[in-house]
Amino acid sequence: MDLAETATRTEASPAQALPVAAAAGIEAWHVASPVVPMVALAFTFEGGAAQDPEGKAGCAQMLARLLDEGAGDLDSDAFQERLAARAIELSFHAGPDAVGGSLKTLVKHADEAVELLALALAKPRFDASAIERVRAQVVAGLRYQQNDPGVMASRRFFREAFSGHPYGRPSSGTVESVSAITRDDLVAMHARIVGRGAVKVAAVGAIEAEALAAALDRAFGALPEAGTLTPVPRVEVGAIGRREVVDLDVPQSVIRFGMAGIPWRDPDFIPAYVLNHVLGGGSFTSRLFQEVREKRGLAYSVGTSLVSHRSAAMIWGYTATKNERVGEAMAVIAEEVNRLVADGPSDEELQKAKDYLTGSYALGFDTSTKIAHQLVQIAFEGLGMDYITRRNAMVSAVTQADIRRAAERTLGDGRMLAVAAGRPTGF
Repeated sequence: MDLAETATRTEASPAQALPVAAAAGIEAWHVASPVVPMVALAFTFEGGAAQDPEGKAGCAQMLARLLDEGAGDLDSDAFQERLAARAIELSFHAGPDAVGGSLKTLVKHADEAVELLALALAKPRFDASAIERVRAQVVAGLRYQQNDPGVMASRRFFREAFSGHPYGRPSSGTVESVSAITRDDLVAMHARIVGRGAVKVAAVGAIEAEALAAALDRAFGALPEAGTLTPVPRVEVGAIGRREVVDLDVPQSVIRFGMAGIPWRDPDFIPAYVLNHVLGGGSFTSRLFQEVREKRGLAYSVGTSLVSHRSAAMIWGYTATKNERVGEAMAVIAEEVNRLVADGPSDEELQKAKDYLTGSYALGFDTSTKIAHQLVQIAFEGLGMDYITRRNAMVSAVTQADIRRAAERTLGDGRMLAVAAGRPTGF
């Protein structure tokens, strides 16, 4: 069946995601929508930067950047010209635990888009000229970042928090590690990660399930089952209570801080998510924003988020302030953390947090591409597609007792690892 002839009469809704039975045995989800004659596809393979070879951090990111730099009988220029001629958007990315990508195309060009995706995944060329060009771009970026306090603070934080662990290595690598990556390293990593048995896929748009199943077989069916990944051991945030300085001659220090977290699949993740919104995740309404920025004018931005990797979780925070006010800013942050552990949020704070988190959830599904990526993430985490319909009810059900339990598991005694890049005083 030609994909250009397929369409349905259903509005796009993530709650309507249905499994697709592709012959290649791929786990795939489908949301049909005829509103715009387009198809958005998102996919993710298990295994990312944590699988980088020893001494060659940045290999997974190099792999992702090279997948569309020529494939099959098409060199880099020819491949990109084919994409541009049909306005096909194809991109790849790599994170700590996965290599993924996305495809967006008009339905009338979907067959050609699927053909190019299949080539990029199954037959990347890894031409020497493309490798050296991408390597030069990466190295230039890394050298530029050596004077970026935000990047340097983040790198030092992860190195201290996960010392000796794959998560402690910079995902983008270093000048030395990227320079050491060979074509054989890229080919080997591709063979281990890019396989049909390790992929999750979601598609949204004007395409019927039968046509999508055939397209998935063409896109992913030629892939091998995938190789064996190196186990990534579970790890907790280390160096808790320590403060580290990255010396940079800048007038303002950039600060990164963190403590224990709760992974997405843990029953206490939702209470921790609500707790984080009260502490620093709620932008203008969070305690840290009100105390650090609004009341004292210590920083332009301050906040926290929950980080959930396959083998680690943490609450991760950020701010930036004048060197001479770093000590004061950190004291305010510590005070708010301790106050939240001791007293919890007020009933009004808790209700406002739940109202915002339930009311804003739909904003993450306002385009076909966003829906596809959200569905793939839910599949990757193994939460079940009914998570979309269950999630708001779980948020609404969070009680003060749940918040206290989550606070004990995450904020604990208030100690944290903190890194400041700059020349802070009182830190």
